[in-house]
This record gives sequence, structure tokens and C-alpha cells, in this order.
Amino acid sequence: MPRIIYGTAWKKERTAALVELALRTGFRGIDTACQPKHYNEPGVGEGLAAALDAGLARSDIYLQTKFTPFGGQDPETIPYDAEAPIGEQVRQSFQASLRNLRVDQLDGLVLHSPYAEDGDTLEAWRAMEALQEQGGVRQLGVSNCYEPARLETLWTKARIKPAVVQNRFYAKTSYDRELRAFCRDHGILYQSFWTLTANPELLARPELVALAETYGRSPAQLFFRFLTQRDILCLTGTSSEDHMREDLAIFDFRVSEEDCAVLDALLECPPG
Repeated sequence: MPRIIYGTAWKKERTAALVELALRTGFRGIDTACQPKHYNEPGVGEGLAAALDAGLARSDIYLQTKFTPFGGQDPETIPYDAEAPIGEQVRQSFQASLRNLRVDQLDGLVLHSPYAEDGDTLEAWRAMEALQEQGGVRQLGVSNCYEPARLETLWTKARIKPAVVQNRFYAKTSYDRELRAFCRDHGILYQSFWTLTANPELLARPELVALAETYGRSPAQLFFRFLTQRDILCLTGTSSEDHMREDLAIFDFRVSEEDCAVLDALLECPPG
């Protein structure tokens, strides 16, 4: 799984062109969802197909989508039968994703958010496990899961353990310190979204800005690189080719352990 992934939310009619651009620029991870409310998944498939036609190999790309429960869908555009049992909703959504993305296997399938009841979450997870056991997807994950106890419950009851947690990375949740520790201890990869959007005050902190200048990088580049060195996989959804190139260039340098400690302290004591 790449350490930086291109996110496709809220791109609407620009989705295909931006996905193709991201892949042509060098991204090798794509995140989407079967949620027409916020994602144009067929557009992702169109952009992916164009990149493959241009010579990129499917095996070079990590392709991840999500099953979105009814509560996260627009009632007018639900991509499955809302009256069907949860497991069947998962299966219908998965088949829709394969059609939308024009592939016969996914690298990752993520539960977009836990249900209010753990029993419903587990029902969805059992259907996802079956899809992996049938060879339709290589690994499973969960998103918007901010309670360590709920992740632990899922981990305990799952036959196939979650391989990925994807959460908003911001001060309101104390940057998921406790949850990330659980992920680290159990071999779960942590993906961050809204990494820049949700942290303008942090990116403006004098300590971070000064370090960025020392490395000759932007604050965003320094922050992304620091997080990848702390085993956090970052999503970026930029629509700018220049910013795409800047995001991919974070692997051209490394933040010293001493400077990482300075940034660790900023996460411990976020602004406000």
C-alpha cells in the first residue's frame, strides 16, 4: 500500500480527469467510495481505465473503495436495495463498485463508518469477510471509527481482522493517539484524511514553519513526511498538478528523529 494515497471525494464531473492526472503524475493509491452523495465512483473507473490504456499496470495500483451504510447515503441515490438485509446491501454495493471501477478485484474494501449497534457492524463485516474469502478483495478496513473500544470489539469478533483504519486526523480526537496505539500493536495500518484541511492552525505553528524552511520544503510537505515516518498513510485530494507533485516529492527527503520529536510535541499539545 502506498504511503500517500489520492482521495477522490467531492470531485464530481472532474473526477475522471483528476484520477487520470494523479496516476500519470505518480500516485499509485486511489481511495473512493460507493457513495454517490460525495463520490463519483464511475468517474474513478473512467480515469483508471484511461491510465491503464496508457500503459500503467493494474498490479501497480492500490485501489480502495468503501461500503457506505444507509445513514451516510443520499436517499435519492442509494447504490443498493435499502430494504435488503445489511449483508446483501454490502454485496450489492461491492458489485456496483466493481462495475463502476471496471475491475474484477479490489485491493481494499472499507466499512465507511461503524453502525450505531455493534451487531449491525458485525453483520456488515461478515459480508465483507465473505467477499475477501471469495477472492473479490485483498484486505478489509473501517473508517470514521474514533472509539478504541469499538475497534477492539470489531477486532475481537472478526474472523478476518481489519487491516486498515481510515480516520479524520485532527485535534478534536487528540489525533487518535490511543486508537493509533491499538493499530500499531495489532498490525493495522492507519490512514489519515483531511490531514491538511483540518489542521490549518497546526500547519501555521512557528515551530513547524521554521522546520519546513530548514528542510527547504512547504509546511504541508514537512507534515506529510513526518506522518509517513510515524507510519501514518496520508490521503490527499488536491486538484492541483503542482500540489500533486509536491505531495509525491515528500519521499525525496527525511525528517531527523530530533525534528520528529518536535512535531510529536505539537500533536501532544495542539493549538487551542
